[in-house]
Amino acid sequence: MTDAASSAPARAAGFLRRYPVVTLLILLAVLTAGLQVTSLIMYGKPIVNQLWFGNRLNYAIALAMLAACQTITMFTGGIDLSAAVVATIVAFVTATLTPSLGAGPAILVAMLPALAVGLLNGFGIGVCRVHPLIMTLGSGLIATGFLLVYQRTVIATGTEVPAALVWLGTGRTLGLPNVLVVFLPFAAFLIWAQGRWGFGRLLYAVGANENAARLSGVRIWQVHMALYLVAALIAGLTGLVYVGQIRQASLSLALPLLLPAVAATVIGGTSIFGGRGSYAGTIVGAMILAVLVSLLTLLQIPEGARRILFGAVILAVTAVYVRLSDQG
Repeated sequence: MTDAASSAPARAAGFLRRYPVVTLLILLAVLTAGLQVTSLIMYGKPIVNQLWFGNRLNYAIALAMLAACQTITMFTGGIDLSAAVVATIVAFVTATLTPSLGAGPAILVAMLPALAVGLLNGFGIGVCRVHPLIMTLGSGLIATGFLLVYQRTVIATGTEVPAALVWLGTGRTLGLPNVLVVFLPFAAFLIWAQGRWGFGRLLYAVGANENAARLSGVRIWQVHMALYLVAALIAGLTGLVYVGQIRQASLSLALPLLLPAVAATVIGGTSIFGGRGSYAGTIVGAMILAVLVSLLTLLQIPEGARRILFGAVILAVTAVYVRLSDQG
């Protein structure tokens, strides 16, 4: 009896190590319950309802899509600090060209800068061997400069967010955000690809041991070229979704999402050193951040204290998760 009782915590810990996303789901449930209890105590009414869920899900989807760029690049031990700039550029160019070209052609033209940044990142990291942190930071700054120049040429043309993007970003069907039409197949494909597609397995192999992958015949530079091109395309898609949610283009549209996207990826269990992680964990990490933002807003925490608490929770969650996943 005693042995069985003492082994129960060990079995539970072993289960959580084998299925780390369960740990994150438990934390998400605890935070949501805490938010509901806090709302009942402070205001006498529940905050967690269908409307709240739809709003938080909408925010978490945009965050999770941008975090996908960080997740797939972290599989190789990299990062993409240009993702938010790419998303902003695609959104801004789409909105400024729609009045003259129409929605479809405007979106196609807007994706060209995303392709250019992705190819630049891939070339710099894969061929020139520049560190991903430096390369993507530099390409993001260059892209920002081009965006400022472009903005001066269209300052008098006005902007228009395509109606289809507004429908995706703000519409609801049966109480659920319409953006799920895009996000569900997107997430399902990434989760499938990371383990069952050859390219996804290559990313893990490169991140786990790049030298061993190279000796096995993997052309590392080609992997990086393809990886950062895909990351840029995902960032561009995120920009289209996010501008539909905000319904107004700006020169800093997606920039506030960059660091939360990195945090969602790390909270979700993806190692910054490469070779480990999953997009499913990133999605739950984005939901955790969405609930945390809602909780801090409910408590009317001042901005300075909110940033301190936000960062402390991120560090604590990451430390606990890494300790759990590394044990045993």
